Amino acid sequence: MRALILSDIHANLEALEAVIADAQWRGGFDSIWCLGDIVGYGPDPSACIRRIQEFDLLAVAGNHDHAAIGLIDASDFNVAAKAAANWTGAQLNSEEHDFLAALPFVSIQDSFTLVHGSLRDPIVEYLLDRDSAVGTLALLDTTNCLVGHSHIPFLCCEVGGVPEFFDFPENIPIELTDSRQIINPGGVGQPRDRDPRPSYAVYDSS
Repeated sequence: MRALILSDIHANLEALEAVIADAQWRGGFDSIWCLGDIVGYGPDPSACIRRIQEFDLLAVAGNHDHAAIGLIDASDFNVAAKAAANWTGAQLNSEEHDFLAALPFVSIQDSFTLVHGSLRDPIVEYLLDRDSAVGTLALLDTTNCLVGHSHIPFLCCEVGGVPEFFDFPENIPIELTDSRQIINPGGVGQPRDRDPRPSYAVYDSS
């Protein structure tokens, strides 16, 4: 089984299509695991929702998903993000609204826990330092945790019981072991790692 792992699509249809095409070229995938923020910022929220729904889909909620449909207050967002959330909400039909509203905060699949931000605060906290990693590891019931939200790809591995952050390697397979780790595949629609290319990961169970 191969799962295409995406996060932070942010209604960027061109980036989403590029990722799907690249993943299919590299061996394909059987399902999509989406770590939240399907919408927000970009111009194609409805098209992005419909596109990922064409596949076997496992998805969790992101803060922009909830802001767009009024489940959280966007007043703490920056000016652009708040404007985008308000605009996005007006573009969605009732089925798309209900789809976003039904997304869980956390989902478990095999040895993976999926969450947008962190297990300590699923759609708000950015997991970018040792403290936030320790907080999530303390609540983690599976071996691996997949997160998004920061738009920055990384691996966070327990080394001697202490979480250590590493750059996510490009085009190099990583063998999963019994050691616990937190994995961020990076952002599809709005990268923030000084690399304009969309970033993603593929889990291959074999």
